[in-house]
Amino acid sequence: MVSRQEIRMTNRMVTNENLDVRTITMGINIMDCADEDITRFCDKVYDKITKKAEKLVSVGEEISAEFGVPVVNKRISITPVAIAASSVRADSFVPIAKALDRAAKTVGVNFIGGFSALVQKGMTRSDEILIDSIPEALSTTDYVCSSVNLGSTKSGINMDAVKKMGHIIKQTAYLSRDNGSLGCAKFVVFCNSTSDNPFMAGAYHGVEEADAAINVGVSGPGVVKTALEEVRGEDFETLCETVKRTAFKITRLGQLFAQEASARLGVPFGIIDLSLAPTPARGDSIAEIVQEMGIEQVGAPGTTAAIAILNDNVKKGGIMASSYVGGLSGAFIPVSEDSGMIEAVQCGSLNIEKLEAMTCVCSVGIDMVAVPGDTSETTISGIIADEMAIGMINAKTTAVRIIPAYGKTVGESVAWGGLLGTAPIMSVNKFSCEDFINRGGRIPAPVHSFKN
Repeated sequence: MVSRQEIRMTNRMVTNENLDVRTITMGINIMDCADEDITRFCDKVYDKITKKAEKLVSVGEEISAEFGVPVVNKRISITPVAIAASSVRADSFVPIAKALDRAAKTVGVNFIGGFSALVQKGMTRSDEILIDSIPEALSTTDYVCSSVNLGSTKSGINMDAVKKMGHIIKQTAYLSRDNGSLGCAKFVVFCNSTSDNPFMAGAYHGVEEADAAINVGVSGPGVVKTALEEVRGEDFETLCETVKRTAFKITRLGQLFAQEASARLGVPFGIIDLSLAPTPARGDSIAEIVQEMGIEQVGAPGTTAAIAILNDNVKKGGIMASSYVGGLSGAFIPVSEDSGMIEAVQCGSLNIEKLEAMTCVCSVGIDMVAVPGDTSETTISGIIADEMAIGMINAKTTAVRIIPAYGKTVGESVAWGGLLGTAPIMSVNKFSCEDFINRGGRIPAPVHSFKN
């Protein structure tokens, strides 16, 4: 059992080190909303979400006030729409996205995820309709997030879908051009996506999950950095032990919040995601942790090793604190959401190629990276293909959330505010991968995927 005394012990972390519960996310199964008529389907989905999640925000605020710990976001994830709407007879799923947006506004959550498709081995008609609907859906809604899983270690990589993503991302950037191509910040592609991830833009409620579940994401980069300041100059064993002990404390906080939210909402507890997710606030940065380890600037030699140490020991500490660690759980490195990452890009220490190397050992991948608006579709697809390959070969989750900022070029930046922050426009390799991307088909699963 988690005691309330443990929460009181976190007061210093909350006050001085930016500790927070990053999100309480309610997953909701919408498979029972199936209908051939899109209007009836939308009505059923809206009704179920607003009924199930009507108290989510108030309960999150109630727990936050009671324990004195901020709950930054309250969110909803649903069954991937391409699956739940497979019987709908329509040429576009944009009306579904708009129904989801209305539901999110009605219950007062920050985001709703699950406008998603799983196409790692092929695309159904429903998958194709959803994917084609993404640009308009994300540019005409405020809170809807979308994801597409393009590959897995067991299935390989669907390169036809990878190619299509370059076009979808560019179109989304254009349609949301008046808002800094914001639509792309609400869209992510995965290899080995997880169905209990509480973080956006990739959250969806897997078909193997219960009818509803509470998943909590806790974050505390500032807490880890402060702990490491106390062991500055010590050996690697001491460094690792310090990260593990700190991750344990952070995860125990999430465990209590998850249990309380589950009990008060009458919804089963799913998982704790103990990912260290930064914010644009100073002192809440993954990059600053890396610097505290002894790296002058993120991107310098040693950065990948530092991220590997952080990611591994966060997981080790977390799994001792909770029996239900899930989601992604590790260290996120989104550029626009981390003040230290932004500085590293601006001073020339960090580029996309180094970010790719870091994604081999961290959670997720190329995240919240802005590139010139004239970047070609095939170059974007090539960047995605590289990340999918890392995930497939290493049996880990990787992702790309890239923003070709319309009308912007290297040396400029694009600002969205809030948790999404500000992104400096990063340069991309100018050489072409067009012939490679245009081959089409599927990259087969690697040999080590055959473990049955």
